[in-house]
Amino acid sequence: MIESVIKRDGREVPFHSDKITAAICKAMAHTEAGPDKELASSISERISQRGNNKMSVEEIQDAVENELMKSRRKDVAKIYIAYRNKRSVARQAKTRDIFLEIIEAKSNDITRENANMNADTPAGMMMKFASETTKPFVDDYLLTDEIRQVVRQGYLHIHDKDYYPTKSLTCVQHPLDHILTNGFVAGHGESRPAKRIETASIQGCISLETAQNEMHGGQAIPAFDFYYAPFVRSSYIEEVKMLEKLTGEDLSELYEVEVEDFLIKPLDGLKGKERYMQHAMNRTVSRVHQAMEAFIHNMNTIHSRGGNQVVFSSINYGTDTSAEGRCIIREILHSTYRGVGREATAIFPIQIWKKKRGVNFLPEDRNFDLYQLACKVSARRFFPNFLNLDATFNQHEKWDANDPKRYNYEVATMGCRTRVFENRFGEKTSVGRGNISFSTINIVGLALECRHIENQEERIAMFFEKLEDILKITAKQLHERYEFQKTARAKQFPLLMSMLWNGSEKLKPNDTIESVINQGTLGIGFIGLAECLVALTGKHHGEDTASQELGLRIVTYMRDRAYDFAEQYQHNYSVLATPAEGLSGRFTKIDRKHWGIIPGITDRDYYTNSNHVPVYFPCSVTHKASIEAPYHDLTRGGHIFYVEIDGDATHNPASISAVVDIMDKLNIGYGSVNHNRNRCLDCGFENAQDNLTVCPSCGSKHIDKLQRITGYLVGTTDRWNNAKLAELNDRVRHD
Repeated sequence: MIESVIKRDGREVPFHSDKITAAICKAMAHTEAGPDKELASSISERISQRGNNKMSVEEIQDAVENELMKSRRKDVAKIYIAYRNKRSVARQAKTRDIFLEIIEAKSNDITRENANMNADTPAGMMMKFASETTKPFVDDYLLTDEIRQVVRQGYLHIHDKDYYPTKSLTCVQHPLDHILTNGFVAGHGESRPAKRIETASIQGCISLETAQNEMHGGQAIPAFDFYYAPFVRSSYIEEVKMLEKLTGEDLSELYEVEVEDFLIKPLDGLKGKERYMQHAMNRTVSRVHQAMEAFIHNMNTIHSRGGNQVVFSSINYGTDTSAEGRCIIREILHSTYRGVGREATAIFPIQIWKKKRGVNFLPEDRNFDLYQLACKVSARRFFPNFLNLDATFNQHEKWDANDPKRYNYEVATMGCRTRVFENRFGEKTSVGRGNISFSTINIVGLALECRHIENQEERIAMFFEKLEDILKITAKQLHERYEFQKTARAKQFPLLMSMLWNGSEKLKPNDTIESVINQGTLGIGFIGLAECLVALTGKHHGEDTASQELGLRIVTYMRDRAYDFAEQYQHNYSVLATPAEGLSGRFTKIDRKHWGIIPGITDRDYYTNSNHVPVYFPCSVTHKASIEAPYHDLTRGGHIFYVEIDGDATHNPASISAVVDIMDKLNIGYGSVNHNRNRCLDCGFENAQDNLTVCPSCGSKHIDKLQRITGYLVGTTDRWNNAKLAELNDRVRHD
């Protein structure tokens, strides 16, 4: 006897025989003889009594077909079968339409969900086919009813949902010294430890690429300068030994000689060992430059994830004050300034300058000259971005200027903004850790539900009640995903879970990753604070002091509840200022469909990213910074401050350092500067001229603007989705 039904989405519900009767009668109504309720009821009764305790919807419908075919009403069976087929086709129609759009390489929000991925290539198309079929599977079989409902209603977005079944993690900061010192195995290839700078450069690229294939987010190197510095010295010693072979002299005293800097200088007037040493240094610097140039080139050409996108890579540097470390910093900056290929701006790696007083920020600091160079490079090439190690929340009590491994106590970030530092389950560090997964709350949708309440205090109180409910659901969803992820075996992530994630070296191939991944973070993100505030108060935080106070109250509440969830579930929960790309227009469409077009809220194709002042709001750099700065301490899962400056910044690096000064003054954690940069897509020519339509180099009219999308650059805006293009067109300069 049937007692329960397994629905197509995996849910188990009580069985009701009257639903079979109703379905048969509905089919009978389309025949000449019309309904026969007695026959319909008898068929329903037989199926109910003869069926198994649990049956799927398809099994019950098959039984109905069989009974109808055995009855005197075979005409009804034909109608019923045709109806089933029609419903099946309808369910598949959406998938079919999506597949056709991918096949035809149409430019839409499905194929342009990620601007870093080329969905037009065969590999990119395969990725999208897999992505669009995996997401419904997650909805139907891996999410609980409660979570599925809030996702479908547009209150919550689960990032990288297509990777959910793979149990993969989001991102990791590579402890590259493990790779360079010990070598590693990647696929069928095994690498020995690096001895020279060229090999080290290649191994760093392979580490990033290999891990990218094991994860669904970005890859970063937290201390690029410290990790590569030893190979400057080893390459220098190699050059000295080459001179020993040529001259027959013993030059071993030059191997470890202390030098102020590794710089190329003329040999004129130099003699003996002094000449040999400078010759070796010149050769070494040239090799370092070529190795850094190769690193950048590889990061813009090596593809991962089935060959459909380059590695989403970031590197952090700036605080190694040794001669060798300074050489690495200087040459990565020189290579970046020159550009790749036909001197085009490199999109990857995202470069992050770690700014710190006493190290590289003040004129008397050892690396101040390199900081000035970094500002010059950023003025031309957008990178590096700037990470403020002096921000109160970015400091570490164990940091010591005399510690050769002080980088372990320096915060590092993913270029897009993801930050991992605090840790309830191990050492407070960025190294060897990353985000496990994150989800984003639509706080605008919650505020819109409260607009009908006339009294503002009551409206805000109702908003916080709704926020509390969705925060609980989000924390639970992240915990449930974690419970699923932790069952993965170490062998599923051969590099990540052997050499990169903290503690993974203790795992055996068939061990689960449960014992190590809890050092990562679970991110609770949000989008549209500006529109949320307009819905609650009539004004956003950039234009009204009271709205700013409410905005800080909202995000503080989220931060405090994240701490509570950390105690409840025993995870590293943190609040993330979401870097919305594909999500930028999704929530807006849902809310506009439900509430219509509301000025200042749903009248644009996108919601403002996280806690940013709206891109269309005219204000000064200082005003924007003062509004957004307090949110950085509250959003320790990741944040970014950016400004748009006018004109050609190439010859004005002071405009970059001025922004960094503001970051220093206002306790801002991480920031970047956008400026005008045109690129000819035919010959690669770049300049900063306003409204350029014809390339002065080759005459092409195929001109694009190089722009930052969510913290990283995209080579062409052709890959931006409609919402992000709308945002780009609305951006105003900050004076």
